[in-house]
Amino acid sequence: MKLKTLFFVCAMTATATSNAQPTAKEWNAGVVGWNLGNQLECSAPGQDGESMLIGMPDNSIKAETAWGNPIVTKKTMKAVKEAGFNAVRIPVRWQCHITNPMAMSIDKAWLQRVKTIVDWCLQNDLKVIINTHHDKWLEGRPTNQYKEENNQKLALLWMNIASEFANYDYRVAFAGTNEVHIKDNWGKPEAENLAVQNSYNQTFIDVVRATGGNNAKRHLIVQTYVCNPDFGLYNGDFIIPTDAEGNGNNYMSVEFHYYTPWDYAGECKFNYWGEPYKQKGEASPNDEKTMTEFLNRVVSTWGDKGLGLVMGEWGVTDRQKAGQTDVIRENMTYFCRTLVSETKKRGISTFVWDNNAFGSGQEKFGIFDRHAGMRVKNTWVLKGIMEGKSE
Repeated sequence: MKLKTLFFVCAMTATATSNAQPTAKEWNAGVVGWNLGNQLECSAPGQDGESMLIGMPDNSIKAETAWGNPIVTKKTMKAVKEAGFNAVRIPVRWQCHITNPMAMSIDKAWLQRVKTIVDWCLQNDLKVIINTHHDKWLEGRPTNQYKEENNQKLALLWMNIASEFANYDYRVAFAGTNEVHIKDNWGKPEAENLAVQNSYNQTFIDVVRATGGNNAKRHLIVQTYVCNPDFGLYNGDFIIPTDAEGNGNNYMSVEFHYYTPWDYAGECKFNYWGEPYKQKGEASPNDEKTMTEFLNRVVSTWGDKGLGLVMGEWGVTDRQKAGQTDVIRENMTYFCRTLVSETKKRGISTFVWDNNAFGSGQEKFGIFDRHAGMRVKNTWVLKGIMEGKSE
């Protein structure tokens, strides 16, 4: 089915929406959120996480626990709310739950599982973002060779997702893609890669709007290439999609991820960040000034055009060092407080990455211990987030 025909069919079935919807900026204001990381975006048990196959491998319904985390429960979302968060980003991999690849139809049991978790969020008055995450056929092939095919599949997939959630209230937002990139290449993309990402964003907006209901003005979130803001802030790399007539930019946000500076937040090259800690040990050259200048650039580039701003992922991995661990963690509290405070001032929603991994080194972004009833294990990061939220 051609995209124009698909959108026409969707539009013909659209229903009227209420007038109570918030703008994207209103949706993002004051949002300090949490990522349900390494759960619904997992590959099926035993499946290669980089596989581009679309279908339903054996036991695909059990993908939620395939990467070692326990099943999500109602208590999970209650704990997130009680800790002080007010929104949850739910990354979702759809490709291993597709019953018919030609129609991109979704396993009803998987859809119900996603809905159940969304419902638990809403019962706790948590706003929600649902996305397509680790759909490798989409994320890993941003080239002209696959552009048309991928956009057709993306349109069908989002028609199916959006139709299922069309009557959900405006606390639920959709994000079209995740970190689109050529495998193992996180560097500067080619022009065609950027163009493909821009086409994904436009397809996503068009098809979701055409499904009608609350989706006509629902908060929709589009991404820069690989969710790296640098590939959107300069040289016209990112093209703002055209929304439905009358919407302008009022109901769209731009999403980027911020593990910055990587030498501190992810790589652990430096154990310290920020002016007050430069005397404690070797600190990242990136500091408060770098952060605020970047955030100001984000606002002037996109926010001033009416778009909402979503920091869909950010985090600082845990690390330990003999005789310095307490000061290092104090510094992590300071980093988190500064980031959340500065983004909140500018109306940027934030969603900290939590993969339930603890210890010292890269990718140790755990906050809640899901194996221990959601006990807060990383108290110093949570402390900084909530101090920043209250400023």
